[in-house]
Amino acid sequence: MITPETIQMWMNLIGNSGFPIAITVYLLVRFEKKIDHLEANIMRELNKNKD
Repeated sequence: MITPETIQMWMNLIGNSGFPIAITVYLLVRFEKKIDHLEANIMRELNKNKD
C-alpha cells in the first residue's frame, strides 16, 4: 500500500541516512514477515504431528 506519506517517509530516509541503509531496512522488514510466516507454518505442522 503505497501512499504519499509512505513515499515521503522513504524519501526522507534515503536523503538523511543514505541509500544502503534504506535498502537494508526494507529488506529486514520483508525478511521478518517471511520468517514469521515460516515460523507459523512450522508450529502448525508440529501441532498436527503432535495430535
